[in-house]
Amino acid sequence: MNIAVLGIGMMGFPMARRLCEAGHSVHAWNRSRDKAERLTPFGAIVHEHAKDAAACADMVITMLENGNVVGEVLFASGVARAMKPGTLHVDMSSIKPAEAREHARRLNEMGITHLDAPVSGGTVGAEAGTLAIMAGGKATSFERARKAFEAMGRATLVGPSGSGQLAKLANQMIVGITIGAVAEALLLCAKGGADMAKVKEAITGGFADSKVLQVHGQRMVERDFTPRARMSVQLKDMRNALDTAKEIGFNAPITSLFEILYASSVEHGLTDLDHAGLFVELALRNDME
Repeated sequence: MNIAVLGIGMMGFPMARRLCEAGHSVHAWNRSRDKAERLTPFGAIVHEHAKDAAACADMVITMLENGNVVGEVLFASGVARAMKPGTLHVDMSSIKPAEAREHARRLNEMGITHLDAPVSGGTVGAEAGTLAIMAGGKATSFERARKAFEAMGRATLVGPSGSGQLAKLANQMIVGITIGAVAEALLLCAKGGADMAKVKEAITGGFADSKVLQVHGQRMVERDFTPRARMSVQLKDMRNALDTAKEIGFNAPITSLFEILYASSVEHGLTDLDHAGLFVELALRNDME
């Protein structure tokens, strides 16, 4: 397949690399061209303008910062107009469900099909090709994208346009809230005199076990908050979840509480830490190093 990948950042780079390695013809674009140039050893063609990359493709994948940026790239920079009729646009960014539905509507009017297909698994999953891909849109569009998805991970069609973004919000709610539970529990143990690493080891395999405990809990034990998914991104996702809840008339008190905690973390200068850095915010609240 001829695939354009727009957005070659922390996630976009390994995803595009895997598409190259799977034998697809990849046309890459990024605002900072040097990031896209990293794909040239893998056979990708780098373009100066996003619309030029899109014009070459049967499928255009966007992996961008938020819904406003996706809309700007699609409609303000000429990408949508450059796509051939029948092109499939797959937005793998994490944006609001309402934004995804609006993008789908506008693109459909131009003869372009659309899937919202955000991912979970972080840079580790992107590198390994084990991402969880949550897709919203038509079944026929999903089948067209299947080969590309197989190079990047495991894809599931969860409903019509916007549903992929709903699933991603559910994922981020669970991850963000569970990070808080793990951090608070480990800090309680440390404050009481227990060995945090041993507590983590002791509860592994029980009902409290989870990937968050194993991965993020280990980062907390090691005090390793090098960003894989930034605190600011987690806050954005919590706010998107609350905006969506308000839109559909759903009360989300737990997410509301954690939005406050992540917002406090950002206000206290922890913006660029990994989202496991909520541990630092909770430690500061308890006068712990």
